[in-house]
Amino acid sequence: MKDTTGLFALPARVLHWLMAAMILAMLFIGVGMVASVSERHAWLLRIHKPLGIAILLLAVVRLAVRLHYPPPPLPADLPMPQKLAAHASHWLLYALMIAMPLVGWAMLSAGGYPVMLGDSLRLPAIFPANPIAFAVLRHLHTWLAMLLFLTVLAHMAAALYHGLIRRDGVLASMVGRRRGA
Repeated sequence: MKDTTGLFALPARVLHWLMAAMILAMLFIGVGMVASVSERHAWLLRIHKPLGIAILLLAVVRLAVRLHYPPPPLPADLPMPQKLAAHASHWLLYALMIAMPLVGWAMLSAGGYPVMLGDSLRLPAIFPANPIAFAVLRHLHTWLAMLLFLTVLAHMAAALYHGLIRRDGVLASMVGRRRGA
């Protein structure tokens, strides 16, 4: 469907803001988990696993929404390198929203740890138990988390640039206000 309003479709906007909150929470929870090995922080792990799976599922839904409802066009006067950076960073975010939970799930599977989504729902292992694979996947999960954090920061900086400096309607299109309104 072609956008005629200059706005992202409502499902895209709802998923964007819901997932933004979830991803920011997940990044802070992840930092809290690795900052301490104390058992006092085990509750963070109990939040981290189901939240990661929820992000994975919503990322797939979000990708389907994006393919069904293409985003509004970027401003015509936006320099081509910025347009390319915008497109590349969005696809990188989608890739990371899918890869991060899958790598985390594979890491836990390789470590022989269950992925519990509550007290009674256990997800199947998606990788065979292997301590070397666990170590590699743990490092990969950490590096992907850092890349996600940096990409989110760049995304937020670009949104602020469009909203406060260029005032070109790009930020408004995701907030839900028409350009020029």
